[in-house]
Formats: sequence, C-alpha cells, structure tokens
Amino acid sequence: MNKQTVKDINFAGKRVLMRVDFNVPMKDGVVGDDTRIKAALPTIKYVLENGAKSLVLMSHLGDPKKDTQKAQEKADKEGKPFDAKKYSDGKHKMAPVAAHLAKLLGKDVAFSPTLVGAEADAVVNGLAKGGIVLLENTRFDKRETSKEVADREALAKELAKYGDVFVNDAFGTAHRAHASTTDVAKFLPACVGFLMEKELTFLSKVALNPEKPFAAILGGAKVSDKILVIEKLMEKCQILIIGGGMAYTFLKAKGESIGNSLLEADRVELAKQLMEKAAAKGIKLVLPVDHVCAKEFGSADTQIQKQVQEGWSGLDVGPETIKLFKDVLKDAKTVLWNGPVGVFEMAPYANGTKELAEFLGNLKALVVVGGGDSAAAAKKFGVAEKLTHVSTGGGASLEYLEGKELPGIAIIPEKKATHSCCSCGGCH
Repeated sequence: MNKQTVKDINFAGKRVLMRVDFNVPMKDGVVGDDTRIKAALPTIKYVLENGAKSLVLMSHLGDPKKDTQKAQEKADKEGKPFDAKKYSDGKHKMAPVAAHLAKLLGKDVAFSPTLVGAEADAVVNGLAKGGIVLLENTRFDKRETSKEVADREALAKELAKYGDVFVNDAFGTAHRAHASTTDVAKFLPACVGFLMEKELTFLSKVALNPEKPFAAILGGAKVSDKILVIEKLMEKCQILIIGGGMAYTFLKAKGESIGNSLLEADRVELAKQLMEKAAAKGIKLVLPVDHVCAKEFGSADTQIQKQVQEGWSGLDVGPETIKLFKDVLKDAKTVLWNGPVGVFEMAPYANGTKELAEFLGNLKALVVVGGGDSAAAAKKFGVAEKLTHVSTGGGASLEYLEGKELPGIAIIPEKKATHSCCSCGGCH
C-alpha cells in the first residue's frame, strides 16, 4: 500500500477530523459488540499522543430510515405496538458509543447531538487541548449518502471546518462514496489510519500474491453475492471450498438432490460453468458430501443425509464434509475465509462453522477472514485472536477482493516520493 498514512503526517498543534467505523450492534442504547470501536483505538491514541490539538470523530450507525422501516413492518406483521422514535434512539444515536469509547480510552469523550451546525460548532470549538468529540450519526443528514455530488460536497465542507487534517480509518465504509468517507478528503490534507493500512496489507496478501497452496473458502446464502469474487479468486487459488446456502446451487448443477434447500434456480447454469472453469484451471473445487438436515427451519430434530431428501432442507455441513474440508486445507499456506458453511447462529446448525473456525485457528498458515458473518463466527467460537487477520469490513473486503476501486481509499493521496540523496521527503 502506497497511500499516505498517519505516520506521514505531523499532527502537532493540528485539529484532526477522523472517519471511524463505529457501526456497532446497538439495542436500547447499549453497545452489543465493541470490536470495531477497539479496532480504531491505535489510530486514535497515536493522533493524540503526537500532539493533536483536538480530535473530532465521525461515523454512521446503522441506516436510520431503512432499519426503522423494517422494524415497523415487522411489528405491524406481528400485530405489536411500535414506537419509531424510541427504537431509533436506542439503535442509531451515537451518545452511548461516545460513553463506551470514553471507558475504553480512560478519558473524557465529548458528544455533539448534531453532526454539523451551530450546536456541533460550539462543542467542537469548546474542546480543551487534546480533547475528543464524537459527532452524531452521519446518516441523520441526508446529504451524507446523496447521489448528488454537490449535496455531499456541501456537507463535506461543513465537516472539513472541524479539522486541519482528515484521517480515514473506516475500512468498513471505504467502498461507499459518502460525504464523510470520500468527499471530505477533497477539502483537507488526507491520510489513512492504522486499521485501514492493516486491512489493505492483509487483503492484498491474498488478492495479489498469495503464498501457495492458496485456499479460498466461500460460504453464505447466495452465489449471486459472490460471483465476481469467485471469478477473481480463480485467478489465484489452487483450492476452492464452497459451503453454506450457496453450495446447494452448485450441487443442483451437479444433478444431486437438494430437497427444499436454498436454491438460486437462475444461477444453476452459472454454477455449472464455474465448476467447468475450475476443472480446466486445475483448481480443486470442493463441495459438501453430507448435510445436517431439518424439515423445519429452527428445528433441533435433524438428520445427517448424503443428499438432501425431498421435504428436508440442508442447513449445515455434515461430519464427512468437515473431515473433507480439514483434509483439503491441512497443507494450505494461505487461506481466505468469507462466509459461514451453515446457519451458525442457531445451535442445531452451528457445528460445521464452529469446527472450521477452530481448525483455521490452529492452522499454520496466513488466514484472513473477509469480514461479515465469518468474522462474527470467528469471534463467537473464540478463535478471532488466533487468526492472522479478521477484517472489519464485509462489503468493503468483498469489493476489494473483486478488484474494485474503493472510493474512500482512492481519494487518499499517494506517499510523497523520497530521494536517496537526502531526507527531504521529496521536496525537490
């Protein structure tokens, strides 16, 4: 990675505006998982320890409009009362996040109940030297996600007033061209933080020049969500393991019985083509050979079946598949894992993902987890600390692996060239 980082900036006496990814699970004003907050701490501490005059943090927290609408629809369907304001206050307001961050840092963190405007100005301008403030949820301002560049830039200019330098340490939103992730970098000197640098370093190791044998494990619900990443990984990997709901579209393409399992009927022909492409390239493509099946989703009354019988659904990989996956992976030097191999959130269908996570945690290889549900699984089963890198960005990591340019990264300037003749930092 050749982007400017915090190590390239002199923060002494400067006001710093930082985009972080504090999009954490929230319910009734309580932070459910602080992984993303902790991931930003090294950059926050570095900026403060290197003399920043003030630090203004900004982040989104969920999607207030969409989340509230979905919750309303669910309540209506179930015939339950719903208080939209109470729901959104407990799920989308940043004040509890500011309080949680203060506990982690062991120092006061001010909070602005607005993103910009007179109230935010007063809080920011009232910071003591070395003070920190967290602004309100960026997505409460509709200009943040506007498709109109002029709208986003108008908000970005207001935000830029709070800093002399912009630091983007929010990899989880780097794939979105939003006012606080991309447009603000048009108005301030910009760099990336340690988390962003770490994400790019490890994802590059699997996307660009992985040590062989390189194994990719892809799970999750749909083939359509992973088409581009499958095709991209086929350029590099020697082993491709497919599990989760998406495996049933491949198994259907092989002519196997899948019962009532998840199927993308319009992707069966594509799955067939991908299997043929893998065979032509000499890639070992591995699919489940047995399944944990149930007649009703959520039922603990399960059966192990070689092929899923009519009236049943495959919801996890079976013991023979787990053994097969481990055998195929045991000599891998690089592993990318993106997506669970079963419905790991529910106990009857969690064992496959649990066994895979524990195996990867003990594997002597570079193991990178591509965010999202697989990151949640790694944490749930207690192996996140054993893995080489667990990404904080689900959608961002997928798009990076697909080879797409991430706007939040593209806007950051390259490092200045240095000269062997002196230590001028590229000044002549």
